[in-house]
Amino acid sequence: KIKRIVVNPKSRLSLQMHTKRSEHWVVVAGVAEVTCGESVYTIGANESAFVPIGTKHRLGNPSDTPLQMIEVQCGPYLGEDDITRFSDDFGRAN
Repeated sequence: KIKRIVVNPKSRLSLQMHTKRSEHWVVVAGVAEVTCGESVYTIGANESAFVPIGTKHRLGNPSDTPLQMIEVQCGPYLGEDDITRFSDDFGRAN
């Protein structure tokens, strides 16, 4: 499954994990702050990050411009209910 994701400036998605899918993120425009397991790093346009199944992860935008990325999901089940949220700026943590 492929999704286009836009993260607003100075925003971030939830710290989460999936038990049935991995994700591969490709930055189209902007800067992404990637949390993958214990690692935190930034990537820019034409760079990518891989999130293995069962790994806590988060995507953030530390910049003043929108982050645009493509997410490719791989695994035996790609439903949106395969999300365990540990921390969320929007009150959606499990």
